[in-house]
Amino acid sequence: MKHPQSVISPKAQLHESVEVGPFTIIHDNVIIGEGTKIHSNVALYPGTIIGNNCEVYPGAVIGVIPQDLKFEGENTTVEIGNNTIIRECVTIHRATKDKWKTSIGNNCLLMTYVHVAHDCQIGNNVILASYTGLSGHVTIGDFAILEGKVAAQQFAHIGRHAFVGGASLVRKNIPPFIKAAREPLTFAGVNSVGLRRRGFSDEEIKTIEDIYRIIYIQNSNVSKALEIVKESIDPSEIRDEIIHFIESSDKGVIRGMI
Repeated sequence: MKHPQSVISPKAQLHESVEVGPFTIIHDNVIIGEGTKIHSNVALYPGTIIGNNCEVYPGAVIGVIPQDLKFEGENTTVEIGNNTIIRECVTIHRATKDKWKTSIGNNCLLMTYVHVAHDCQIGNNVILASYTGLSGHVTIGDFAILEGKVAAQQFAHIGRHAFVGGASLVRKNIPPFIKAAREPLTFAGVNSVGLRRRGFSDEEIKTIEDIYRIIYIQNSNVSKALEIVKESIDPSEIRDEIIHFIESSDKGVIRGMI
């Protein structure tokens, strides 16, 4: 299961079922769970933790120290959940002492040439298409999808179930449940197709549509729009999640339709 032309540190912890291809290098203090397959020409650096039933394709480099001049050699990690696929030439960097770990959840797909910088926090069931680049400290909620060549600035926050169009520049936060596209990046509607696929009811989707109609179409002032949402939309987990996301967005949120 471990190719004789791979180099595996005796200080790495690999489940007996792990497959390792030729010319792969696995350094000290790497942990790999049951059923995971590591293809050829992969480099896994100290502090890399990979869960069960993952697959890492050729050319991927995971756990390299961050590209942050403030990094002082602290003992940080990259932690990847179960059933996640890392395609060719993906790079994922260790954290700094800000978060102490760069985190990628379960059931994610990172396509070719994706870059995930230090301290990023990526949820479950996230898809990052080819050539997407995340600067440090980016947070992405569950079930978000970023199309190819998306570039996210440091500390950007992308909410759950959001959909970001290809070649977008993410300079401000993207609230949950919406589509974002155009340049500069703007609200492009509710991600209703994706929400239905994931089991949201028609009533829940209508609530989301009503909220964003108030925020992005009927009002140009976000603070005023949120007050109207609080007054006119019945309390629910969805309503409260949207309100909290926007109110806590230090970077501000993307603008409405032009």
